Amino acid sequence: MITRTRLAAGACALLAALAAGMAFPAGASAGEPTGEDAPKVDLVLDVSGSMRTRDIDGGTRMAAAKQAFNEVLDATPEEVQLGIRTLGADYPGDDRKTGCKDTAQLYPVGPLDRTEAKTAVATLSPTGWTPIGPALLKAADDLDGGDGSKRIVLISDGEDTCAPLDPCEVAREIAAKGIGLTIDTLGLVPNTKMRQQLSCIAEATGGTYTSVEHTDELTDKVNQLVDRAADPVVTPVATEGADACAKAPTLKSGLYTDREEFGQQRWYRVDVKPGQELRASVSVGADRAVNPSYGVLLRAVTVHGREIVRGEAAGNGRTDVLSTGLRYPKAESDEDDAAAEAVCLQVTNSFSVASGVKTSPGLPLELTVDVVDGPGDSDDVAAFGLGRGWWLLGLLVLVGFVAGLLWGWLSRWRFAIWRTN
Repeated sequence: MITRTRLAAGACALLAALAAGMAFPAGASAGEPTGEDAPKVDLVLDVSGSMRTRDIDGGTRMAAAKQAFNEVLDATPEEVQLGIRTLGADYPGDDRKTGCKDTAQLYPVGPLDRTEAKTAVATLSPTGWTPIGPALLKAADDLDGGDGSKRIVLISDGEDTCAPLDPCEVAREIAAKGIGLTIDTLGLVPNTKMRQQLSCIAEATGGTYTSVEHTDELTDKVNQLVDRAADPVVTPVATEGADACAKAPTLKSGLYTDREEFGQQRWYRVDVKPGQELRASVSVGADRAVNPSYGVLLRAVTVHGREIVRGEAAGNGRTDVLSTGLRYPKAESDEDDAAAEAVCLQVTNSFSVASGVKTSPGLPLELTVDVVDGPGDSDDVAAFGLGRGWWLLGLLVLVGFVAGLLWGWLSRWRFAIWRTN
């Protein structure tokens, strides 16, 4: 009897293993960028005297930056050409004119030798001024040439000390050249003035600003930005949403940017034909200090105001970007020449700011619209929502059925043995 019980348990375990293997097949490999020119990234690090401050995880800001850089260098994709530029690393004196020229290429942009780059980073010591504007101009030159993506990642713990060369104006000048260069900024333990300046720099080129107070946050964010450089370049199209569905611009599949005032509604229209599916997502960036408790709502409604589907997200702390999305599959029509349905997308935010913080211009908004062929088969993800989960559900039912038969047979056999004895 014991032997038969073990056989039954083994059969159940085998069926469960087969179910798990069939329900969760191996994932496909991610695609690689198809551009001919390699993506380029220039990490621009503030090495001014204030980087000696010990307020990040019990250590100095410089120590946190070095640790983060070492981990980032280990994780940099092979296809990315990476360089490192410093600002305020060499001149310790008080002469403003000299200090505001203190920027140098620590490691040239090109194929990465991880050992050599780490050795160069290890030599850094907090020294001088904070010439952010001059460093950005030089970094743009470091990335000159080629048609691949170009990204500057600026890490600083203070605002620029070399006015009147305003780094925000420098960023706008770089954007005006039309070379497709994006500047992302990270503020170490930021104050209000620094946050405003770094946000302005990022905003001018379509980049992002992030405040950082821990080493692991710095590492994760820089890794994310370096990885993003390897993604195919998509240029967003500027649009202007309306205050009502009837006045809204009609959008096709693509990536769009807009601005939305605090508490404002923005409307857009998308034509969806029978048999197609609308997929839309929106991100609203908090490019200035905002109050806690906020949200973003994306609704798809008919031209008559009936809600079709919605997506929403909320936050309770300092969040740089809040995103949500939705999907709407439109059923097939029996008529060959059936007209497309005008779907209105409504974007609403509940961000607010304290007194003294500028509310204009509005918050940066990024809207992604994708109209694709809808589900054609009954087992399509959009039609049933479970995708490969149907495999798991069916196999679990089968396993339960077989296990029940085995258990019933064993129970009857044991009962028969008991009666005999």
